[in-house]
Amino acid sequence: MQEIPVPYVRANQTGIVLFVLLAIILQQPVLIAALWAIQLIGLWRGVRANLFVQAAMPWLASRTAGAPTEAVELQRFNNSLAVILLTVAVLCFWVFRSPLAGYIAAGMVAAAALAAICGFCVGCFLYYQFKSRTRKR
Repeated sequence: MQEIPVPYVRANQTGIVLFVLLAIILQQPVLIAALWAIQLIGLWRGVRANLFVQAAMPWLASRTAGAPTEAVELQRFNNSLAVILLTVAVLCFWVFRSPLAGYIAAGMVAAAALAAICGFCVGCFLYYQFKSRTRKR
C-alpha cells in the first residue's frame, strides 16, 4: 500500500487527541504510555496494525473506497514525530519524574493531530521544509 486512505489517517488522529485528553483529564500517564505503544506498533508494522485504525475499520469500510489518500512516506514521517514526542513524554513521567513536562510533550502531539483534523498538518509542513532544505544541499 503506497497510499493511506484519509479516513484511516483521521481515525488515528482522533484516537491521539482522545487518548491525550483522557490522560490529562484523568491524570493517568499510563494512557500516554498506551498511546506511545499504539503509535510505535503502527510505525513498525504499518497503518493497518494501528489499534485506532483497526477499531474504526468496520465503520470506515464504506468510506475508504474512492476516498482521498495520503502518501505512506509522509504519514511515516508524521508518525515518527509523534513517537519521538511520546517517547519524551513517557521518559518525563517515569524517568525524570516531571509529569507537567510529560503532559506538555503529549499535548504537542495532540495539538498537531487536532490541527491536522482541522486541515493544517504540522508534520507535513516540517516534512516539506526538511525535504526542500536537503534538496538544496
